[in-house]
Amino acid sequence: MRIVTYNVNGIKARLPRLLEYLDEQKPDVVCLQELKSSDETFPEAEVRAAGYGAVWHGQKGFNGVAVLARGVDPVERKRGLEGEPEDAHSRYIEAEVNGVVVASIYLPNGNPVPGEKFDYKLRWMERLSTHARDLLAEERPVVLAGDYNVIPADEDTFSVRAMAHDALMQPESRQAFRRLLYQGWTDALRARHPVAQLWTFWDYQAGCWQRDAGFRIDHLVLSPLAADRLVDAGVDKAYRGREKASDHAPTWAVLRD
Repeated sequence: MRIVTYNVNGIKARLPRLLEYLDEQKPDVVCLQELKSSDETFPEAEVRAAGYGAVWHGQKGFNGVAVLARGVDPVERKRGLEGEPEDAHSRYIEAEVNGVVVASIYLPNGNPVPGEKFDYKLRWMERLSTHARDLLAEERPVVLAGDYNVIPADEDTFSVRAMAHDALMQPESRQAFRRLLYQGWTDALRARHPVAQLWTFWDYQAGCWQRDAGFRIDHLVLSPLAADRLVDAGVDKAYRGREKASDHAPTWAVLRD
């Protein structure tokens, strides 16, 4: 099973690139983030015509997450996280696909630091960790895939100095990500590529793509039963270089059937 996380940065604007990717790579599951689309305007017909069923949690103009599955309809299990009933952001959706539980996550950016947005980011990460513990207790193959907006370590960025004051690389953000992993989860990319430079995001500004000035913020986090089935993981970097592409590249893990 090939599972992909892909921040599309606006599904309507990037729909040709998404459909192109589905046709060329034929992944089994795709977790999308930053749809910037309401539930009503999600392009279900086009996705189904490409051979994928879908569940989604939209929000007009902001956020939004979805799970696509090739040849089947994902069975939705959960949307949103407990802990802040007033939180209206569409950042989490969870579904089951062929016996694997898959979540699409769009974690808050958190800038500027300090501030309410950064505080919200940390609270959201704690809410995710609370739910993750419940998922581990089910003792099932689970993949928490998405744009975490966290650079886990210095080797995950082109420049520690350039990102030093960014919310993505603050000690609190990194600690929250480590606390999640320490529950018993596995970072799929680092499990397969312990020391390689693997960027998943290149900003549109300052020639970042041309200079390969990127960093790793898109992660596939595996439960023990999913990690036992891990065959490979990587980044489809070339798709970032296509015309009118997202600023993220599709990032994937393959699990043995």
